[in-house]
Amino acid sequence: MPNPQKSPVHDLRSALELLKTLPGELVSTDVEVDPIAELSGVYRYVGAGGTCQRPTRKNGPAMLFNKVKGYPGIQVAIGLVGSRKRVGQFLNCAPERLGFLLKDSVQNPIPPVLLGEGQQPQCQEVVHLASDPDFDLRTLLPAPTNTVEDAGPYFTMGLCYASDPETGKSDITIHRLCVQSKDELSMWLTPGRHIDAFRQKAEAAGKPLPISISIGVDPAIEIAACFEPPTTPLGFDELSIAGALRGHGVEMAKCLTINERAIAHAEVVIEGELLPDVRVREDQNSNTGKAMPEFPGYTGDAKPALPVIKVKAVTHRKNPILRTTMGPGEEHVNMAGIPTEASILDMVERAMPGRLQNVFAHSSGGGKLLAVMQFKKITPADEGRQRQAALLAFSAFPELKHVILVDEDVDIFDTDDVLWAMQTRYQGDNDTIFIPGVRCHPLDPSQSPAFSNRLIQEGTSCKTIFDCTVPLHLKEHFQRCKFMEVDVKRFLPDFEA
Repeated sequence: MPNPQKSPVHDLRSALELLKTLPGELVSTDVEVDPIAELSGVYRYVGAGGTCQRPTRKNGPAMLFNKVKGYPGIQVAIGLVGSRKRVGQFLNCAPERLGFLLKDSVQNPIPPVLLGEGQQPQCQEVVHLASDPDFDLRTLLPAPTNTVEDAGPYFTMGLCYASDPETGKSDITIHRLCVQSKDELSMWLTPGRHIDAFRQKAEAAGKPLPISISIGVDPAIEIAACFEPPTTPLGFDELSIAGALRGHGVEMAKCLTINERAIAHAEVVIEGELLPDVRVREDQNSNTGKAMPEFPGYTGDAKPALPVIKVKAVTHRKNPILRTTMGPGEEHVNMAGIPTEASILDMVERAMPGRLQNVFAHSSGGGKLLAVMQFKKITPADEGRQRQAALLAFSAFPELKHVILVDEDVDIFDTDDVLWAMQTRYQGDNDTIFIPGVRCHPLDPSQSPAFSNRLIQEGTSCKTIFDCTVPLHLKEHFQRCKFMEVDVKRFLPDFEA
């Protein structure tokens, strides 16, 4: 693992300071922006990438909005982890090795630590209690809407932290949170998420579940929070992965109004409780029938009955920087995709050491639906094991839909190279493996009997393997053109590969 002590990043502000030293990685504006659709509309062009409607810019800079309409003294940051290059800068790691770094960090966790008595958490420099008569989430924080169709303003980068009411073990993850009133948020929990398991236990006992929402943190935490089972089973605190990435435990602060902890250096913390047996229609304030743009590139339907968080307090740093993201943007690809890569690398390496060279959770699948796997066949007995590796990938990350297998001479991060392998090393009737009737990700809109009569119910899918590897006995007939190795800088001193 790279030396974590070399990174100057320890919170959102230090991450922004690092980007200021890197040419082309951060832009800012003093022009006032409306958080209602305009902010996301701007960043769609500047650097959203991912599955956003074209035109958009992949690998564009992160952006800082210094003036937000109606919210003096608050800035909004977007796009920080919107390129693998920036994530590599934050984590002191080559972009193509990030999956390996995350895999090693899961295996060497460092638990979070609680600040001692007398230590003032940065996240509690300013306190707003919901019991105050003028308290109103809607005027306190500029939660954006991504489009004019959204169900309402959303906190899209809230690090939700809660604990199992039976075991006390904690979990952190990111969920979409829609502002429903002055002190209520709706929360959509994808089936199988650990916080939902905690919520169900609390609800069965007729009790609320304390939950903190930390916004604006070290990017290492944003990435680490996106691991999923089976890599991080129930009771595994993903903050310990961030601890491994930084070489020390993430500092936590006791919340002021609930029995839970929050990230001490967060820009903003929302304290609240998930209420038992209370549900709300997600678009009750807009009646659009829509939720917000999600990672596959479509606007999701508003959910008819979502759990409710009753907000107890909002605390924040002085002049806070709110962190937000766009669902279909490249940020989602990296936050979801790099942990996906780590999970696949870990499972396949344990089963067949030395064969899987690398994995890319491709941007077109939002970091979840498509994985490109680079597999090296060494002996004749390896023929067919590449397909076993793909099956293991589906087990390592159950929401995965498609796997493209390529040889070690293919650049998995270059889509043209991957498609070249498909055109020259793949025969559809021989190299396509279908696994029908299994669960994938609920946000894939093609998972419907209306789309395919082979699907017996909503939410089922056909997982598919595209084997674009060369049969080992034919390897010598598929050698790529070999050019002379030269020092280009001798001819072009400023050339960067």
